Amino acid sequence: MMGFSTTSFLFHFNHIIIMETIDKVLDTLRKADKPLKSGEIAEESEIDKKEVDKAIKKLKVEEKVFSPKRCFYSAK
Repeated sequence: MMGFSTTSFLFHFNHIIIMETIDKVLDTLRKADKPLKSGEIAEESEIDKKEVDKAIKKLKVEEKVFSPKRCFYSAK
């Protein structure tokens, strides 16, 4: 039996939630016919705007999204 501490379990659970959020944000941007603001992404994907902002930050580092103009985002 694999033993997980509560802290370890919560870390892995949170990581899964973050990855799902990132995937949803990226999917929303790919389906969009124009660049979107983070608030629009939040509304379309039904995710809290703060979580969308965190996901966008990670996606920019991974170079999966870009900003064609200030505060608007598109998938690459």
